[in-house]
Amino acid sequence: MINADDILDASILLVDDQEANVQLLEQMLHEIGYQCITSTTDPHTVCALHRENRYDLILLDLQMPGMDGFRVMEGLKEIETDGYLPVLAITAQPDHKLRALTSGAKDFIAKPFELMEAKVRIHNMLEVRLLYKQLEHYSHALESLALHDTLTGLPNRRLLFDRLALSIAHARRNRCTMAVMYLDLDGFKQVNDTLGHDAGDTLLRMVADRLVAAVRQEDTVARMGGDEFVIALWELSHADDVVKLVSKVIRTVSQPYSIQGRVVRITASVGVGIYPTHGEEVETLMKSADLALYEAKCTGKNDYRIAAHRPVAMAGVT
Repeated sequence: MINADDILDASILLVDDQEANVQLLEQMLHEIGYQCITSTTDPHTVCALHRENRYDLILLDLQMPGMDGFRVMEGLKEIETDGYLPVLAITAQPDHKLRALTSGAKDFIAKPFELMEAKVRIHNMLEVRLLYKQLEHYSHALESLALHDTLTGLPNRRLLFDRLALSIAHARRNRCTMAVMYLDLDGFKQVNDTLGHDAGDTLLRMVADRLVAAVRQEDTVARMGGDEFVIALWELSHADDVVKLVSKVIRTVSQPYSIQGRVVRITASVGVGIYPTHGEEVETLMKSADLALYEAKCTGKNDYRIAAHRPVAMAGVT
């Protein structure tokens, strides 16, 4: 929720070609307790100032020589692409009030100022603006949570599948190769059992960081859950390049970790599916890599296997 301190800390821009009006508003706002107040008597500077500072409220005089408030609002619309103009219009012309609202202003103050009314309108508009920004922040946070693993911050299954679909479409369009690595940590359960789940979580985060550092910027590292990770390799110059990358990943994971003052060693098994040889759709390619991972686990672990062929039946990704 928005509290009184949040409102008093909001950033405000005063725009009026009359210095006396600016001083009157500044004095009123300072007496109330507002802290972040900027002013200008030049309407041509408003858009640049707002682009740089993103004010929570702009008190904008509508009648100014050279560039009136309506033209200023047109410029602000190009900055505020979401359509929300934090403008409180100031006007001495009653017929300008409706025009101001239809032009994008959220409210207005009539000249000459009635100070109590001005205080209430400024407070109310700032409260709404800050709530709007808070809601927008929560919306972005929820969207991020929906697409990322909460423990490691890596893309989750949903985002991975979207990235894979894009990567496959790119490979198909450009007639090139891409690949999927399905990775499982060997002996992870033993770390949880001996050191506890906090240590296990720390290890997963460290592995995630190493995997991201081991691959290219354009590749995607995702956590599927538990101790399973998937790496989508965006584009390969040659199918043989995947061998170098998967070998690098296995070496990277197998380096010792320092957790809770103890040295922890762990290895990884990896299965690889290559587009288009082992699948031309997301589900098929993932299934190929999953089956190859199973073979790597069965033949000694700390190793990789490339899928022998594309799966005959689609029972779903495990």
